[in-house]
Amino acid sequence: QVQVKESGGGLVQPGGSLTLSCIIDGFTEDYWAIGWFRQVPGKAREGVICNSKHGITYYLDSVKGRFTMSKDHAKSTVYLHMNNLNLEDTAIYYCARRLGRCSDNKNEYRSWGQGTQVIVSS
Repeated sequence: QVQVKESGGGLVQPGGSLTLSCIIDGFTEDYWAIGWFRQVPGKAREGVICNSKHGITYYLDSVKGRFTMSKDHAKSTVYLHMNNLNLEDTAIYYCARRLGRCSDNKNEYRSWGQGTQVIVSS
């Protein structure tokens, strides 16, 4: 099995920053794309941002300039850096892995974490 585990969620004030981590087995393989999705209960899971060997792709205009990604191959970890958070960023955030290029289609990702809750309030 492939292990995918997110962490780093929590409560943050509007305008604050938060970094999420995702540990994925086999992350160092160059042919994998790692995507971040988010979901509010009762609504569809949506693609946020993705990183592959081709670079970073943004799928939500609302996060451009505020969110970015980085990685640490030695730790098999990818990071989602979220800045200037607002109330609309409140959601459960998931990381996922697929082969090849980035995609915002959740059905194209084979391996998923269980999600980490981000709440922007106050």
